[in-house]
Amino acid sequence: HGDRERMTDVSTEVLIVGAGPAGIAAACTASESGARVVVVDDNPETGGQIWRGDAKRQEHIARGWLARLERSGAAIFCGTRALAAAGANAIIAEKNEEPLRIRFAKLILATGARELWLPFPGWTLAGVAGAGGLQALVQGGAPIEGRRVVVAGSGPLLLAVAAHLRERGAHIAAVAEQAPLGSLLRFAAGLAPAKLLQALQLRFGLRGVPLLYSAWPLTAEGNGRVRAVHLQTPEGRLRVDCDYLACGFGLVPNTELALLLGCELRGGCKLRGDFVAVDDRQQTSVANVLCAGEPTGIGGVEASLFEGEVAGYTAAGAMHPARHLAARRRRLDLFSARLGAAFSLRDELRGICLPDTMVCRCEDAPYEQICRHSDWRSAKLHTRCGMGPCQGRVCGAALSFLKGWHDAGRQVRPPLFPASVETLALLDPMPEGRDVYSRMS
Repeated sequence: HGDRERMTDVSTEVLIVGAGPAGIAAACTASESGARVVVVDDNPETGGQIWRGDAKRQEHIARGWLARLERSGAAIFCGTRALAAAGANAIIAEKNEEPLRIRFAKLILATGARELWLPFPGWTLAGVAGAGGLQALVQGGAPIEGRRVVVAGSGPLLLAVAAHLRERGAHIAAVAEQAPLGSLLRFAAGLAPAKLLQALQLRFGLRGVPLLYSAWPLTAEGNGRVRAVHLQTPEGRLRVDCDYLACGFGLVPNTELALLLGCELRGGCKLRGDFVAVDDRQQTSVANVLCAGEPTGIGGVEASLFEGEVAGYTAAGAMHPARHLAARRRRLDLFSARLGAAFSLRDELRGICLPDTMVCRCEDAPYEQICRHSDWRSAKLHTRCGMGPCQGRVCGAALSFLKGWHDAGRQVRPPLFPASVETLALLDPMPEGRDVYSRMS
């Protein structure tokens, strides 16, 4: 297993994995309560998927929290991935291919969420990207000016992405939302004035753009690169020319590290997986491990900030502020439930994946081969579906919806991400009694 002296050791009172809104809020409240805090995140800068990018373009609330984080004194390790557990009070991470062992008294998981991909013919073409993924590429400098973009899928992120891309010079050819208009109007009617104003501003920023409801992608066409997308609409099939298709069907919680640590999950939306179970102080079923933000339930930035604050206070032992914040939880839980209901995925989406559609891109496993099996384990053993570098993060979530295999992608193993050989050599060996078949399950 190599020379363990080559592993850098870091110790802290509170370790936070994830530097999005929940992780930032947790770091601020824990540090301000007197705890020594280390934050690790695999992105090159703080902010997570929602707040990263040009600080001048970020909303006022984001700038305020990022400035507060800078003042807090928390140590920030960007470009650092948590790979494995090392006993009950340490994790193994990697920064610039250099292994780190980070010891902690309390651990806060703020690992966020990722976009749900539903495979359809042509989804592997160049130019087809996740909605948030394309936004991140553009924030990183990818040219978009003058390019035709179709944004399709489901959720509030679609309008935000379309508005951002339009501001950067993209021509938004269409926005296709699979939810019916009536459902969205009922959801909007219950929004707080500030959130409703934000939604109206997004809509105004997209004036002139065709907004299609009860519409979803059927196929993307092109010779190596997407040139058009065929959409199902209430009026029938519609072909729209495009240079990019930004597609996402909501969010899936990143629960892999929580599962690796042994945290219990609770049933969430049956279409989008389970969430980490926490109490009203954000404590998981594992002692000294807390969780905040999207892994505990998809609820938006406000809910993530709230849960991060509570988790930070709890981890630092500041129980009075944590109790004081709890009164806001009921309102945020109600919003989360209404959000999930408004953008619930329709059954027709199960039909967009055809027999020859590639479902597992890592291992080239088409839907037809996968459908020969009755469960996730059998499909995984015979087709290698879910055994590639992403460990089922994409195909597992898709098959949870397409086939009802709710355990798909849930059998995690270290390392959670591809790692250097040096780091792999320093990981603890498999526990005794586990054979090759259990490792593959």
